[in-house]
Amino acid sequence: MDTSTEVGAVARESIKNKVTITEIARQAGVSVPTVSRVVNGRSDVSPQTRARVEDLLRHHGYQRKSNPSGDRAALIDLVFNDLDSPWAVEIIRGVEEVAHASGVGTVVSAIHGASGSARQWMTNLRARASDGVILVTSVLEPRLHDELRRLGVPLVVVDPAGSPSLDMPTVGATNWAGGMAATEHLLGLGHRRIGFIAGPPRLLCSRARLDGYRAALEGADIAVDDALIVPGDFYHSAGFDGCNTLLDLAEPPTALFAASDQMALGAIEALRRRGLRVPEDLSVVGFDDLPEVRWSAPPLTTVRQPLADMGKLATRTVLRLALGEEPASPRIELATELVVRASTAPLV
Repeated sequence: MDTSTEVGAVARESIKNKVTITEIARQAGVSVPTVSRVVNGRSDVSPQTRARVEDLLRHHGYQRKSNPSGDRAALIDLVFNDLDSPWAVEIIRGVEEVAHASGVGTVVSAIHGASGSARQWMTNLRARASDGVILVTSVLEPRLHDELRRLGVPLVVVDPAGSPSLDMPTVGATNWAGGMAATEHLLGLGHRRIGFIAGPPRLLCSRARLDGYRAALEGADIAVDDALIVPGDFYHSAGFDGCNTLLDLAEPPTALFAASDQMALGAIEALRRRGLRVPEDLSVVGFDDLPEVRWSAPPLTTVRQPLADMGKLATRTVLRLALGEEPASPRIELATELVVRASTAPLV
């Protein structure tokens, strides 16, 4: 079939269905980024390919998005499962810094883990013709992922909940190394019974922090005691309840590693209510290094997760994808860092 015949067939089909750049790419026999380069007027496309794609765009009646910045995305969506956490604010801060400097608008949404909420978000996304999506520790139904691909909307995932598909760029932190560093710090202070309050098991970052904790104990030839590992959800109440569970053990821990700063602060409150002191009676380590923990009593030892930098990198990546460019790397993990403050002390 020659190009003119193919264009005619596709044009007739587009009367009923609004065409997407994914469909254009399929009909032209090229990749979606190649079509995006043509749409954005990029020069790095061969004349023959450009002509074929432009014929399809023209006969489909494809409408290029209005974009005051010319060669940049105009709007991106930032989607969380929930927004009631200080770490969400840190990620938003990083996203906004890069988006503002790039002349790009940001729409922040929370889908609350509910399929109905996610579907409503997708409806709104179609209406505003967003140029890219940053998904943070959230899970979208496979059908909605497929819809994003059909619409040709780039997707970048921050702290993926499960194993991401190979064509989905991700941004995270070295959670395993951070979990190991926190536990090794406590081991270095002489602690041998170290409690752990875990994060949601559905999240890769939670499982990696737990694995780092286990690896540090095993590296010190200390058997992992499952009684010292209690479930959590990253929020204060889980830290409060988890700490009480550990303190009620016949042989309670002398130190505690919580998989988030909020749970660490909840644990400190549980200790306070029992008349116990940090770190004299129990050393406590968190994970995140939220701004508030340097002002806690005592200031919290924690693993610094570069949340704002993760937001910045995710934004740069989704903007590259929106321009039809390949990401610098499909899988990026930024380094964590142990920050020692006054909530940990040697075992006496």
